[in-house]
Amino acid sequence: MIKIGLIGAGFMGAMHASCYEALAGGRDDFRVTAVADDDPAKAAKLAGKLGADVYASAEALMREADVNAVDICLPTHLHFETAASAMKNGFDVFVEKPVCLTESEAETLLALQRETGAQAMVGQCIRFWPEYTELKRLKDSGVYGRLLSGVFKRISPRPGWAWNGWLHDPAKSGSAALDLHVHDVDFVRSLLGEPDRLVAETVSRDGANGHIFSLYRYGDAVVSLEGGWDYPETFPFEMAYRVSFERATVVFSSAADPSLRIYEAGGGVIEPKPEASTPAAGDGDSGGNISSLGGYYNELRYFLDCLAAGRPIEQSTLQDGCDSLKLTLREIAAAHHAAGNEGGKRT
Repeated sequence: MIKIGLIGAGFMGAMHASCYEALAGGRDDFRVTAVADDDPAKAAKLAGKLGADVYASAEALMREADVNAVDICLPTHLHFETAASAMKNGFDVFVEKPVCLTESEAETLLALQRETGAQAMVGQCIRFWPEYTELKRLKDSGVYGRLLSGVFKRISPRPGWAWNGWLHDPAKSGSAALDLHVHDVDFVRSLLGEPDRLVAETVSRDGANGHIFSLYRYGDAVVSLEGGWDYPETFPFEMAYRVSFERATVVFSSAADPSLRIYEAGGGVIEPKPEASTPAAGDGDSGGNISSLGGYYNELRYFLDCLAAGRPIEQSTLQDGCDSLKLTLREIAAAHHAAGNEGGKRT
């Protein structure tokens, strides 16, 4: 039996709790046995839904609870210490993205995984979102030829839900680039690998904590990425891509209906319906219908499947999370360098 300790009962913890509720309807090989948060009311609310015990801290949960795996949904600056402690104490680990804040923290976590043999997965949920898995299938199959170019976008109103505003403190969140934009960085890495070269720019008002634009070169292919959360609260969230192959262009937007279209070179237009493995209905308390849990549900199902079967995690691994962190940090550094050069030119 997989016994999960859910650490963090905020927005993302509630999202994961809804996923576990939905998953429990079709399997009996796991239970969420403990929930930890320093806000006892939030922890109790999720624990009540899941039939779990309540703990006041991650440390107390790992010391006292009946768990063999932990799901870390804490603010980013707490990821490293909590994940490291979990592996040292013999637990398997699911940790939300970004996995940590610095390259040195990433290297320490990878060393701990090698030392302990812990199963570890990072919550890069876009790898599990149906419209993105369909794009990867099309690219890997070569059905439309080589990938020529791509545009990826993830934009949001300024988040106001974060506990004590931690997302807006780059020392805690790593910036919008590391918290929001890292989704597209990770997916493009999964699609094409490390870029041959990159350039990046940020908007001067908030820098990497507001909006970042980057351009990757892969041989003769070019991919642009845009991410930011510096829009008014009334602005709608959107994740989107436009990818050109030799014989088709594939377009997706979470704000469009239909959301996914393939424009074929011969004149055909296809509107595929990628199979969503999430339940079709049911309301959760995390702010969305269960059917909208998408990649969150799929990634946690994959995590449970691997643990239940004793199978190594091969998607969205700890190594993947660390490599995507490093690539995003490269973008931020490139943007800082570009801004410094431009400032020098102005003087």
